[in-house]
Amino acid sequence: MPSQLLEWKIATVAQIRDETSEVKSFSLLVPEWRTHRPGQHVDVRLSAPDGYQAQRSYSIASAPGPDGRVDLTVERIAEGEVSPYFHDVLVTGDEVEVRGPIGGYFVWEPAFGGPLLLIAGGSGVVPLMAILRERAAADVAASATLLYSSRNWDDVIYREELDRLATTDDRLRILHTLTRAQPPGWTGFARRIDRPMLEEALDGLGSQPLTYICGPTLLVEAAANGLVELGVDPGRIRTERFGPTS
Repeated sequence: MPSQLLEWKIATVAQIRDETSEVKSFSLLVPEWRTHRPGQHVDVRLSAPDGYQAQRSYSIASAPGPDGRVDLTVERIAEGEVSPYFHDVLVTGDEVEVRGPIGGYFVWEPAFGGPLLLIAGGSGVVPLMAILRERAAADVAASATLLYSSRNWDDVIYREELDRLATTDDRLRILHTLTRAQPPGWTGFARRIDRPMLEEALDGLGSQPLTYICGPTLLVEAAANGLVELGVDPGRIRTERFGPTS
């Protein structure tokens, strides 16, 4: 990794947006920011007056841009150290330390093309949102499908933006599955990701879509194994899994 990516920079909070009751997005302005690739992440470090430090990694949610803006979407973990500070303390104009962008495997850029199959569980949608935003900004012609698993409708991150993207782009499909509770009249999936769901997600993408899966370990393994059983080349599947972070 180039040494400049390991240097900590002071970022300024430019905007804070509520995504769900437990998830917020933070727009950070980072000086001399090196343009990132969708799918990469940054490290965030908080320092207390007594010298104690806490550090976490967060996926970048925004598409690359020339203005040094980096959007992070942070889920509040009640017993954590970093996410409660972001949710309860940070206000516009505050500063935090960041370094990056980091990561070269779970990345996508317009030159990679598609078709794209994106599969997310919970906050695993964050790096995939960066891909969808960059795909829209670059007007990539390749078809794409996002299969997104959430506990309930209120937990769906970026819900309105995903609806808007799907409404304005007939090459993009958004498939939701709600595993715990569904609103009245719900017509989407209502179970964990399984083989029939993957078969429907593959519909229209050909047999070998470029696939990105991000979420809890069990979801990632189930989706990746299911796709391989359906004939998708493992070399076309990139995965990123996570446990609880603070």
